[in-house]
Amino acid sequence: MQRFIPTLRRDHVEEGLISVINTLQICAKEISHRLHQGELAGVLGSTLDENIQGETQKKLDVLANQLLKDILLENKFVRAVASEEEEGIVEGFADGKYLIAFDPLDGSSNIDINSMVGTIFSVLRAPQDGRTGTDMFLQPGRDQVMAGYVLYGPSTMLVFTTGKGVRVFTLDHMVGEFLLTDEDLEIPTETCEFAINMSNYRHWQPQMRAYIDDLLAGDTGPRCKNFNMRWIAAMVADVHRVLCRGGLFTYPWDSRKANKPYKLRLMYEGNPMAMLVEQAGGRAHSGEQRIMDIEPTDIHQRVGVILGSANEVETCLRYLQQDSQNGATDV
Repeated sequence: MQRFIPTLRRDHVEEGLISVINTLQICAKEISHRLHQGELAGVLGSTLDENIQGETQKKLDVLANQLLKDILLENKFVRAVASEEEEGIVEGFADGKYLIAFDPLDGSSNIDINSMVGTIFSVLRAPQDGRTGTDMFLQPGRDQVMAGYVLYGPSTMLVFTTGKGVRVFTLDHMVGEFLLTDEDLEIPTETCEFAINMSNYRHWQPQMRAYIDDLLAGDTGPRCKNFNMRWIAAMVADVHRVLCRGGLFTYPWDSRKANKPYKLRLMYEGNPMAMLVEQAGGRAHSGEQRIMDIEPTDIHQRVGVILGSANEVETCLRYLQQDSQNGATDV
């Protein structure tokens, strides 16, 4: 990573943000080390507690959350942090320039089976208009100055954007450093892959069911081509695949909870992933509007997510815009 700092300076990235990037990669190394120890470190399994989302916490959820807070809040440029795991924010330095929102361990249900998980983060400027507390974080995604994730898989990868393309770094465990391995990811506009949790099919709105039905019909259906479905059950891993080779990822409206019809969180998942996808030439939409144009009203606000290859996202949105009584085959 240190070799890449001059490139960030040439891109006019502020020294404070470079410092935050360095701190985030230190967090990534620490979490990666604990994950790779697995059962040997006694960190697998669940706790007896639930997070603010009402989800049972894994031991590594708690550990990753604490590591991120402890390390980030030592950085003098960090004004405050917000975690998906906690109700409120944690204050840092009063004159800090940046706010960091994060999902400490996305896909934590995969931990105990040694499958892929990740850390997602979003960086905003601390407002200068007198706002305090959680109100500081209530900024639309278009105001992000940096977004990214760490993927803990066969290799540990740090993927981020500062608004000038998407870069990928891979952790070299021999030297203990992240090395640049891909400088400018670009999502193909067309795709034959999609990612969705099919177990929720009966709970989707009719238009989404119609869209998926036509994908599954393959070359004998109205789309006239075959699609493959992929689902890792960790947004960070599914979006990484989309960034690397295209595809569509969606977690749509769900009828089971009238007050919480969406699963993914805007601040910790929707906005950072949307910024990455758009920087790679893709599209990210809520089903109602561009994700990064949503004006947040709560730091734990939930949102529908449809993102990936631009043309396929557009096709999905055309289905959703049709009257549910008319079907969705005329695309």
